[in-house]
Amino acid sequence: MAALPRPEVILTHESDLDGLLSGLLLKRLSRTLFDTDVRLEAHHYNTWKQRILRERSAWVSDFSFETRMDRTDWLVIDHHATETPAKQAQLIHDLRKSASLLCYELCCAHGLANPDLDRLVRLSNAADLFLVEEPDFEVANDYANLVKVYGFWNIHELIEGNPERLLDHPLLEVMAVKRRVEDPLGYAWSRKHVVEITTAIGFVDNIVGNTNSIVHRLLKEQATPYSVLLTLFVKSNRTVIASFRSSNGEALRVAQQFQGGGHANASGASLPRTVTSAEDAILYLRKALAPTPQPGGALASLEQAFASADAKP
Repeated sequence: MAALPRPEVILTHESDLDGLLSGLLLKRLSRTLFDTDVRLEAHHYNTWKQRILRERSAWVSDFSFETRMDRTDWLVIDHHATETPAKQAQLIHDLRKSASLLCYELCCAHGLANPDLDRLVRLSNAADLFLVEEPDFEVANDYANLVKVYGFWNIHELIEGNPERLLDHPLLEVMAVKRRVEDPLGYAWSRKHVVEITTAIGFVDNIVGNTNSIVHRLLKEQATPYSVLLTLFVKSNRTVIASFRSSNGEALRVAQQFQGGGHANASGASLPRTVTSAEDAILYLRKALAPTPQPGGALASLEQAFASADAKP
């Protein structure tokens, strides 16, 4: 591999443990290679799409590679699907590995491995790729939920930017109790409260329990008639985040209609600022995804989009 460029900034995904761990690993690597503390910047998909890339050099983790990132002295480490070839940037890409695992492999190549990071990265990889066959899958999700429940920067401050301090953190006891007590209750309630958005998409309401685990179980057990399940999260600033899950690759197609991204079966998007509540979001999504057909109209229904995509050779 070519020598790594000295970054002006490290950019990572704000929404989950994979993004946090990736960013912290890259900060450690840059400190080792260049003896400097490079600024870490985290974004959700919507702010990332809007961010102007002014830096001459940067390291990017856990964001899909796209043309605007294909720049000399840019290093991009990611595992999301992309059709953009790297002509100028250094791209480390593998669909089968989480971004944190790819970043850690790079760190290992520069002598930064240790047993604590070995375990933490393995747990992060299992949670981010939703590897249900992993023996520690439930514990891995407890780790991932630390970031989802308490927030990227709050966890960053608690561990003072030191990823090893996440291991066996006292807050994991809270996550374990929540999983054992809340998830069965949440599943039973949510199964009875799935609301139709389109014939292909259902909104899963949730009042208790780990939403990702509940949605995964609904899909696995085919407990609803919908191939895509949607959940909503309203942030403190009233921004509404839509999360899409599926079993057959449909989730990413839906998220991309709202300038979102992610994995084929696990994707997300921020809804327009005019949408400030779950009720607003349901109305907006119904209109956007299943509009009244208009002659010559630009917006097709989700079913039409799927049919068109499936018809292609």
